[in-house]
Amino acid sequence: MSTLSDLVERYGYLEPHQVEWLHLLVGDWQLISDLAFADLVLWLPTDDGNFVALAQCRPSTGATVHYDDIVGTMAPDTVRSQLEKALVEESIQRSREPRWFGTYAVREEAVPVNCHGHTIAVVARQTNLGAGRTPSRMEMNYVEAADDLMTMIAASEFPHPDAATGSRRGAPRVGDGLLRLNAEGDVLYASPNALSCFHRLGVLGPLVGQSLVEVTADLIEHKVPVDESMPLVMMGRAPWRTDIESKGVCLSVRAVPLMENHERIGAVLMCRDVSELRRRERELITKDATIREIHHRVKNNLQTVAALLRLQARRMTVPEAREALEEAMRRVSTIALVHDSLSQTLDEEVEFDVMVGRALRLAADVASAGVSVRTIQRGEFGLIPAQTATPLALVLTELVTNAVEHGLSGQTGGTVEIRAERTGQHLRVDVLDDGMGLGDSGSPSSGLGTTIVRTLVSNELQGDIEWAPRDLGGTRVTITCDLL
Repeated sequence: MSTLSDLVERYGYLEPHQVEWLHLLVGDWQLISDLAFADLVLWLPTDDGNFVALAQCRPSTGATVHYDDIVGTMAPDTVRSQLEKALVEESIQRSREPRWFGTYAVREEAVPVNCHGHTIAVVARQTNLGAGRTPSRMEMNYVEAADDLMTMIAASEFPHPDAATGSRRGAPRVGDGLLRLNAEGDVLYASPNALSCFHRLGVLGPLVGQSLVEVTADLIEHKVPVDESMPLVMMGRAPWRTDIESKGVCLSVRAVPLMENHERIGAVLMCRDVSELRRRERELITKDATIREIHHRVKNNLQTVAALLRLQARRMTVPEAREALEEAMRRVSTIALVHDSLSQTLDEEVEFDVMVGRALRLAADVASAGVSVRTIQRGEFGLIPAQTATPLALVLTELVTNAVEHGLSGQTGGTVEIRAERTGQHLRVDVLDDGMGLGDSGSPSSGLGTTIVRTLVSNELQGDIEWAPRDLGGTRVTITCDLL
């Protein structure tokens, strides 16, 4: 449980949708803190008439007020009356005189958090006045936008409930570049960083007074795919994020509509040059596709080798030679299954449960030769690293084949069971059969299959293997290893 949810449960009561509203607010309020050059503190009224700090946010554009974390503490007496007034009257409360924090003064404001008609908390906006100077045009535009957003919080219009999630949310921040638009989508103000971003995109001259969507539409190349939501974002009509690409330059733009009485009065747009980031993403996608293609080709080549071994085995007149080639064909096919699984994923990990089921059924069918064999798989292997998947698959295939060929030989049927037990990176696998068992020696034969199994477990898996008789007849083989 998060700190915010835990504090709500401990000190007060809110409906689940109200807690979610606070989470949305906290997830987006860094924007307001940076625009306002102020700290934000979210206060929740407690059952005993006090207020507890649920969350706080420090500006990246100015000096902070709270150098220490105050989340979980109670509101001091000096601010409690202002918080109570904002909560009861459901209106923004501004202090007439700044309050002193040691050597610097702080201007305070209390804003009620309205959630669909109910005031559930209060946001305190605290501005450090220690660096007293005449605000620039950029700072005045920032603060005006912050005032609009704080008013929207009190009117249940921020955060935007229909804001997109995932890739269409977040990314650019205030310091990356900011534009203010009017209701028609014309630029009222563009910060120096925003101008630099659009100049790199190909915009010549000033942006103020121009329709942003028209300016960017002229720059988009006809052959480049265009995000359908781009016009809505560039006009400030949708609280989403989009990318604009032109001649090798890519801008990430996020819009935050400004509302008043449920009418859109303008928007704040943040932009950032992400050309290098997108280039690296494309390189990674290309590398991933190349790796998957390599695994696919390796799988095809191994299947070709297996087919050649099968053809050669059919021409052999000596039974021992034919069996040796068929065993080699089966081992190559098992390795091909691993590469087939790797060719279908972006990660260098194998969904081993699906793959091993196919491999074990294939091994049992090939080795049974008229014997009715049932394979059972219990437990889960989970995701297995590629470097471990191949030797582990070969080991299990060999053990199932040995169980069918030797343990169940001379019988009309039997069962081979695979049990997997995974604890973190530690893996234990039991291979059980109900065949004739290990015999009087109590140990497995020293054939090629057993040698391969011992070598792979010891050298490749860095694990241990043990053969033991089952109480009800048959054999149990136990493998333990730690996944890399």
